[in-house]
Amino acid sequence: MSNERIPIDPYFLKIAGVVAERSTCKRHKVGAVAVIDKHILSTGYNGAPAGLKDCLELGCLRDKRQIPSGTQQEICRAIHAEQNVIIQAGLHGVPLSSCTVYCTHTPCILCAKMLVNAGIKRFVSSGDYDDKRFIRLFRDAKIKYAHIPKGEAQ
Repeated sequence: MSNERIPIDPYFLKIAGVVAERSTCKRHKVGAVAVIDKHILSTGYNGAPAGLKDCLELGCLRDKRQIPSGTQQEICRAIHAEQNVIIQAGLHGVPLSSCTVYCTHTPCILCAKMLVNAGIKRFVSSGDYDDKRFIRLFRDAKIKYAHIPKGEAQ
């Protein structure tokens, strides 16, 4: 066991990993944490809207229809982790402007657009999602992006 202190980015990515454990998605368990000044503002994981049946109970629509990952995101019961991190902040009156979002996966293009409008300044992930369109959008919006390989984030 090391006496070294875990750096901030891997620390919050680990927390996002724990948040992902609440996911009700059968394909990808994704967790997100919004942070500013080393303080957690909001968390989110992917799953069905509150109070509705989820994929663990009903099965995955995307698997049943053999839809490849990274395509046709609208055919899914789940709200993405990044969407939930924004929604939870909004429900509690917490602005996300200038924050960093740590997420276990990179965002789909729809979530990336929402993160831009939420005013985040940085996005850090340890895993990859098949939709890479966020990269140009983040660059154009001046959102800094960092990828920390899973081995370094554990």
